[in-house]
Amino acid sequence: MFTGDMLSIPTLIIALASVVASLLTLISGFGLGTLMLPVFALFFPLPQAIAMTAVVHLLNNVFKFWLLRGSVDRRMVLRFGVPSILGAFAGAYLLRWLEGGDGLFMGVNGPVGALELAIGLLMILFACIELFPVFDRYTGLQGYELLGGTLSGFFGGLSGHQGALRSLFLLHSGLGKEAYIATGIAIALLVDLTRIPVYMAGWHSDMLGPEWPVLTLAVLCAFLGAYVGKRLIPKVTFRMVRLLVGAFLLGIGAAMAMGLLA
Repeated sequence: MFTGDMLSIPTLIIALASVVASLLTLISGFGLGTLMLPVFALFFPLPQAIAMTAVVHLLNNVFKFWLLRGSVDRRMVLRFGVPSILGAFAGAYLLRWLEGGDGLFMGVNGPVGALELAIGLLMILFACIELFPVFDRYTGLQGYELLGGTLSGFFGGLSGHQGALRSLFLLHSGLGKEAYIATGIAIALLVDLTRIPVYMAGWHSDMLGPEWPVLTLAVLCAFLGAYVGKRLIPKVTFRMVRLLVGAFLLGIGAAMAMGLLA
């Protein structure tokens, strides 16, 4: 459990994870929510972890959008981003509904509720997408921006895991590397601006108040990761990033679904 000490091991883990996750996200186009949610969930209750991840995700996306604003494909933002907004509304409201549920079964360390099970299974699903990217060679996803935007927005609103699905569709959209990354950031920013107000309506007034020092550190570390990542874009391939993210996500998702993190 988190102690609130800014020099504690949990704080250092969160700070390091913020740098790494932001760097990987800028290079690959996905990953910050994928990595930061399970890290926050190690030290905070899941609804609070989702809220904290959303704040870091939003502010980091604003910073990354400013860094890469010149490479955004506005046509793709409209075609993919508008349905993402609608999907994010639905996913965020579903999350609020799931938060109030009782435990479904007894896990290893405590009861596992519908929210924990849903998020854990989503992590496992997207881990499989990262570890076994069989759709990378499939070009039939081109032209399905409405479907891709809606689905990625929905899962973005539900758990913050929007990047994997968005990448599946944008990778086949004909965008160059920098346009692919910048356009994905712009769409993710639209989802954040949609889901966070819905979350805020259900947050307790003191959910984030005591944690702002940790959140501020996480945001600043995420900015550092994005700044470094921008300079590494021309030199990096995606495969190792996807393997690392997928393996981490698979382990945390399975632990959450089994109640190890309860």
